[in-house]
Amino acid sequence: MGTKKPKRRERELEVSRGKEKKNRLVIISAVIVAIIGVSIYFVTFGGGGGNNQSDEPIRATWIQPQVAGDTVSVPVSKVQDNTNVAFNLKTQSGDMNFMAYVLDGEVFVRADVCPPCRSIGFSLEEAILICDTCATTFKAQTGEGIGGACVDYPKAPVSYGIQDGDIVMNIANLVSAYRDTVEPGWA
Repeated sequence: MGTKKPKRRERELEVSRGKEKKNRLVIISAVIVAIIGVSIYFVTFGGGGGNNQSDEPIRATWIQPQVAGDTVSVPVSKVQDNTNVAFNLKTQSGDMNFMAYVLDGEVFVRADVCPPCRSIGFSLEEAILICDTCATTFKAQTGEGIGGACVDYPKAPVSYGIQDGDIVMNIANLVSAYRDTVEPGWA
């Protein structure tokens, strides 16, 4: 009987060592899978961590402007947080729509209308504005048409100032930009 105990103990030690090796293999495998997963994420998404850069066009988020007298304002933070926003202004001439977006750290405000196709929505893809209805493209930096059915209707800019965290615009400037967009070829 004395000889059986050491063999049994040796077998238990071997089994225990085998389990330790398996545990190490499982841990090493999990670490490798995690490293591969993180690598795939960075290759796929560029590791941007919410920098609002995307391969997909960024559709406008509708926001409510504040109107006080002859001044219209929208929070800079709403534009920065959403990258591309749209807002409506009710005037004596009717509803007019505008867009505000961030491109290369700069905010742009333009009339948001595509007269021939009657669209009031534009998506932003890198440095290009894309009409949500007819897919006509415009340079986001200048509003100038690039290609498509409505290319002769460049998006007129709206002059603005920044005050207390708001983009502040004069109603007369908004109406002028809207009319300049509806009239083809102002650029």
